[in-house]
Amino acid sequence: MIGYRRFFLVLFSILSGAFFELSAQSLRVVNLRCEYRTEPLGVQSKHPALSWQLLADTRNVRQGAYQILVADSEEALSREQGTYWDSGKIASDSSLQIIYRGKPLASTRTYYWKVKVWDTQKHSSEWSAPASWHMGLLTPADWKESQWIAYEKLADSLVNPLPWDDVKDKVTGSNVLPLFRKAFVLRKPLRKATAYVCGLGHFEMSLNGKKVSDHFLDPGWTKYDREAQYVTFDVTNQLQKGENVIGVMLGNGFYYVPPVKGRFRKLKVQFGYPKLIARLQLAYADGSTEDIVTNDSWKTAPSPLTFSSIYGGENYDARLEQVGWDSAGFNDASWKKPLRVTGSPVLTFQLQEPLKVADVFTAKSVTKTKTGEWLYDFGQNFSGIIYLKVRGNKGDTVRMYPAELLKDGLITQRTTGGPYYFEYILKGQGVETWQPRFSYYGFRYVQVRGGVPTKQNNPDRQPEILELRGLHTRNVAPNTGTFVSSNPLFNQTHTLIDWAIKSNMASVFTDCPHREKLGWLEQVHLMGGSVRYPYDIALLLKKSIQDMKASQLANGLIPEIAPEYVEFHWGDGIFRDSPEWGSSAIMAPWYMYQWYGEKSELAASYPMMQRYIQYLGTKAKNHILSQGLGDWYDLGPKPPGTSQLTPMGVTGTAMYYYDLTVLQQIATLLNKPEDAAAYQALAGTVKKAFNDTFLNPKTKQYATNSQTANAMAVYMKLVEEVDKPAVIEHLIQDIKRRKNSLTAGDIGYRYLLRVLEDAGRSDVIFDMNSRSDVPGYGYQLAKGATALTESWEALPTSSNNHFMLGHLMEWLYAGLAGIKQEASSVAFKQIVIEPQPVGDVTQAKATYQSPYGLIVSDWKKSGNTFELTVEIPANTTATVVLPVAETDVITENNRPIKEAKEVKMMNPESGKIKISIGSGNYQFRVTRTNGN
Repeated sequence: MIGYRRFFLVLFSILSGAFFELSAQSLRVVNLRCEYRTEPLGVQSKHPALSWQLLADTRNVRQGAYQILVADSEEALSREQGTYWDSGKIASDSSLQIIYRGKPLASTRTYYWKVKVWDTQKHSSEWSAPASWHMGLLTPADWKESQWIAYEKLADSLVNPLPWDDVKDKVTGSNVLPLFRKAFVLRKPLRKATAYVCGLGHFEMSLNGKKVSDHFLDPGWTKYDREAQYVTFDVTNQLQKGENVIGVMLGNGFYYVPPVKGRFRKLKVQFGYPKLIARLQLAYADGSTEDIVTNDSWKTAPSPLTFSSIYGGENYDARLEQVGWDSAGFNDASWKKPLRVTGSPVLTFQLQEPLKVADVFTAKSVTKTKTGEWLYDFGQNFSGIIYLKVRGNKGDTVRMYPAELLKDGLITQRTTGGPYYFEYILKGQGVETWQPRFSYYGFRYVQVRGGVPTKQNNPDRQPEILELRGLHTRNVAPNTGTFVSSNPLFNQTHTLIDWAIKSNMASVFTDCPHREKLGWLEQVHLMGGSVRYPYDIALLLKKSIQDMKASQLANGLIPEIAPEYVEFHWGDGIFRDSPEWGSSAIMAPWYMYQWYGEKSELAASYPMMQRYIQYLGTKAKNHILSQGLGDWYDLGPKPPGTSQLTPMGVTGTAMYYYDLTVLQQIATLLNKPEDAAAYQALAGTVKKAFNDTFLNPKTKQYATNSQTANAMAVYMKLVEEVDKPAVIEHLIQDIKRRKNSLTAGDIGYRYLLRVLEDAGRSDVIFDMNSRSDVPGYGYQLAKGATALTESWEALPTSSNNHFMLGHLMEWLYAGLAGIKQEASSVAFKQIVIEPQPVGDVTQAKATYQSPYGLIVSDWKKSGNTFELTVEIPANTTATVVLPVAETDVITENNRPIKEAKEVKMMNPESGKIKISIGSGNYQFRVTRTNGN
């Protein structure tokens, strides 16, 4: 008996172990991120935020506890020793924004970490694969005596960090675009080498003749008189025993817009001439360290760049190249010592993703123009630069004019800022290649002067263009979403909007990639809801918030652009002070919290929000705000511009009220009850003033009964609940009276779509946007647009690469495909899958890589069936909303829905049924019976 008992105990032990081992294998910790990045370099926070995702092979998996280990070596971590932090087992379902609580972190050090979790059934995962982060330079002392150096210094009398829009030039002419070099000797085995570099306006760094990275336009644009960003590089593998050479080339960027006649300039900001500060830390195998820092021991000389302007283009004279200047053995005796200068008072790491070349285009056609020049058509309007491969004689000059539109068969830069061009002067040594380094433009076409495409008749023996490509450059924020449907027009619209988004993601969200390149702020909060589906914009949002903090005026005003590089005075300041723009100061941190779960930014931005809302109070007259641009670019009887159909005061006051209601929620989250009560009271007063001023109590119409006025009143909850149906009906009837066409502009259109979707009227959205005969997306496509245009009509007098009107993308993901979250949810912890099949759409699929993991909604309908495939990430729950009639048959994975144990049905209502599910994959089918 004892033997049998022992046998069964051993067998039970083996089976139990196998079961728990299987459970551990089915629960996995993946995608470890520090401050939103994988393996980040240059982390600036002393208490970085850590996040991870879970993968599981079974349904309904939720995290019940976690443990984090952080060590200062890979060896210690492999032994499961949290030498810097062992969180212990923490009972929590949190897997986002876990704040580091270990020992103090040191600058320039690398830390290694991993995570283990337990689910709510007490099953544990294995330890995750190890990850790491590298700390940046946390204090000024960490720059180790590095000094700002420059080739020349701009006279103090010419420095102008915030020029007026009508300022006159004091001087004219280009500036020297410098090279810097520093030779040093590596005498012993190296363990690691890390470079920290800030070159203003932009820099390109090389080591031993090879470019250090594939970044473009480092560092990001900032308010340089307040702060500048530095970039961190691991350059260990680029160093060699013996002599090494650092090389740096500088361009102007927004730091200095050169006053050169004959080249376009939108504004005339001049922070100073280009300058450099850098530290290269050498960590040797024996434990010792050495620093190579910028000082007057470096050498400098003019570069082959003879012109560099963010607005005017770039000129490069290859005859001025000094072969081997950034390599060992070069004779720099003719180079001079740099000047020691002052730079930005604060240096902070480049928190947003860098810009890179994301796509390469070859010409769809190459034709000779009536002027004898050559026109390259790349078939797509995009942001970027050119790549030139050419052969010719020394001194030959090839000039390339990019443009997004043609007029009479020639490029035109009339509405995009001109003259803008790239110019290359050949050195005459066989095949030469070149691409611009410090400027970019928005274009589809390039008109070439002074060169002839290969294999074309060339009687004048001009340079032979062997290759001319278009290089699309953008911020490389990770892709997080996809959308496709059975409706070709909606697919094309998604692509149209996407190209405008990609073309305007730089180190800020720009309005356009050519004539302005400025961070107009209304796009941040109004288009953020669309952009956050296909792209992870957490870091770009944080960068925008920081730009607003740096640009906020002493009186609390948030200007309409950030960083603010020009003080607009035209039109009595309407382009500087508009509440619909400045409200990004409140909305962007709020969306950071709602979309990505970051509460710390709410606290960090709270003083900025308070100052701004106080400023708005000083501008309000009887609690009504009437300054600014209103519903910019709405469709009225006049050419687009300031609001035409909606009176001034409606959109500004609605935003003011909405700001106050959001601030009340933020104050509550931050445990500031007195502030919350004050904002709630003021919001009530503003609401009364708004309704007293703009609501017709008899007709239940707001102001002029415009789409924007009624939609914003409903969305912001300025409408009393009893009047809401009537106001929505007025909105719908206005659309139908106009034969299902839109009139709302930059400010109102997002709220129009949100209100219709929330009211279950996506059929109206479909009717508005499934056509090409009235101004809108289809109309733009019919006119040949390949990126979203500034005006609904795709006017040639406006930009043809603008993303401010792209709000339909949010509906494609959240409405048509149905991926959204509960109103009280944070970071898609409580997901809602509620597709809204409309019109002739028979299929739609969207995917979204949420902070917790992949969400999929894939539906199709045919005959009498509606099928929905859903994927919900681990550690979240979801509510699925299906369109059903009372007699419909519902199955999940081919089982009657009532037999599916992992789902919970709620009572049907208004042709819908809600189903509560956990994580996992699900297949629902609704079959109509009795002719329904």
